[in-house]
Amino acid sequence: MANQRAKLTWTEDQIPVSGQFDDPYYSLQNGLEETRHVFLAGNDLPARFVPGFRIAELGFGTGLNLLTAWSAWEASGQTTPLHFTSFEAYPMAPDDMARALACFPELAPWADRFLAHWTGAACTLETLQFEMVQGDARQTLPRWNGVADGWFLDGFSPAKNPELWGAELMQQVADHTVSGGTAATYTAAGFVRRGLAEAGFTVTRSPGFGRKRHMTRAVRA
Repeated sequence: MANQRAKLTWTEDQIPVSGQFDDPYYSLQNGLEETRHVFLAGNDLPARFVPGFRIAELGFGTGLNLLTAWSAWEASGQTTPLHFTSFEAYPMAPDDMARALACFPELAPWADRFLAHWTGAACTLETLQFEMVQGDARQTLPRWNGVADGWFLDGFSPAKNPELWGAELMQQVADHTVSGGTAATYTAAGFVRRGLAEAGFTVTRSPGFGRKRHMTRAVRA
């Protein structure tokens, strides 16, 4: 699975849609603002940024979340690397990433720098230490030696990709989160919230982005 590429179709607005999961990669309304609302604000970022901060993510997709976090990291005045690890089963080809990210000209300075240095698995820059762990997260996350201060849970819809939201995987997320660390996701599905709570997170339901009424925020005890 680690070597499989994402299968894509494109909407008229040039939004990529997963052929594997029949789901768009980001909000049809405003993907960048959704990322800021769900994953940055949902993890109390950039207020929590400190040197050495570590973000982990389920579902790399187009790289939009990474670039949004990295741009916020630099804008907050941080000069040391942001550590960002993403778990992805079906990575996009770089050309497809560039096509998708072209929809967000505000992020072009970060997209250009990232794509110029990304090898497909890692990218080391002055203010970014990025690693992609390819394969099924249910297999790769238990083997990961790292921990995160904040998690971006951004798999495709739980209705279409339930494997990335199961209780055992949420337990692995908790086991790889520091005490007081956080997680956020756009979904408020009951089984996802229960899985996070059973794994040791304090879970709250918050206002969602756009047409989504609710999202989920979680704090590790």
